[in-house]
Amino acid sequence: MRGAMLYGPRDLRFEERETPTIIKPTDAIVRMSATCVCGSDLWPYRGISPVPQPTPMGHEYCGIVEEVGSGVASIRVGQFVIGSFFASDNTCPHCQAGYQTSCEHKEIISTAQAPILRVPLADGTLVATPDIPSDDLIPSLLAVSDVMGTGWFAADAANVKPGMTVAVVGDGAVGLLGVLSAKQMGAERIIAMSRHEARQKLAREFGATDIVAERGDEGVARIKELTDGIGADSVLECVGTQESMMQAIGATRKGGYVGYVGVPHGVELNGEELFYTHVHLHGGPAPVRRFLPDLIDLVWNRKINPGKVFDLTLPLDQVAEGYGAMDERRAIKTLLRP
Repeated sequence: MRGAMLYGPRDLRFEERETPTIIKPTDAIVRMSATCVCGSDLWPYRGISPVPQPTPMGHEYCGIVEEVGSGVASIRVGQFVIGSFFASDNTCPHCQAGYQTSCEHKEIISTAQAPILRVPLADGTLVATPDIPSDDLIPSLLAVSDVMGTGWFAADAANVKPGMTVAVVGDGAVGLLGVLSAKQMGAERIIAMSRHEARQKLAREFGATDIVAERGDEGVARIKELTDGIGADSVLECVGTQESMMQAIGATRKGGYVGYVGVPHGVELNGEELFYTHVHLHGGPAPVRRFLPDLIDLVWNRKINPGKVFDLTLPLDQVAEGYGAMDERRAIKTLLRP
């Protein structure tokens, strides 16, 4: 089969790769209905996270199960399934605590920009939909594989509750779906930080009540101004840079919460400064598997439509253009159809 391979900075190719097969009894083989490009894929694509050798790409996926190993008990051939970017057994102590991305037996999924995917630990990783979905639901079901689940974890980690004021740092797919998540959790006021008109519009569609275009110290000052000098109850950090993290902490009220899900690059926190902020910090790789059943249910019953973040759809063999469009901010998120 052919799939995406990253050779170096901005050198992404669609070329022959080995077709996945069952390796362990707990594996499943999934034929992809859709995959996509993630904002986190842009770190290696831009050369910020170096790749030492040609590397398969992709970690978001949904599709039809074609084959299961002899040890798979709950997932069946023919089911439409969605899984997270980390395979997990869903039974170890960390999984039971709701942190499947820290599973004692976790395996990273990193070859999903291809027509066929091997999913390890299938029983613990994959969640089946009630039936085969209609085609219009597939973008939103794909979104719950990562960006919707990550936005939801950002809001959960930031302790979003009904009536709260929430600020969201980052206007990529995760940040926008953080807005949607905060709205679903009952936030009364949602301040989206964005300076891009199309993203501002989608943020408002998802539930943002205010837009702040300023960044850094100016962005913090603007949020303080909007909250009578207090700051937001909860802030979702969805970027992963030093500036975005400091902006998130600075915009949070004393005793408030920061949920951080942007993969950190060069982020360093001063212990003494942090001490005096009185801010709760919680985050990490989103345990999407914890939220998958509820998020699938919300999508299935058309209560949420996170698939709106896909503003570019391409055939899988044009994956390089999908990366380029996101790199140049011509697209929020690219959906790929095999």
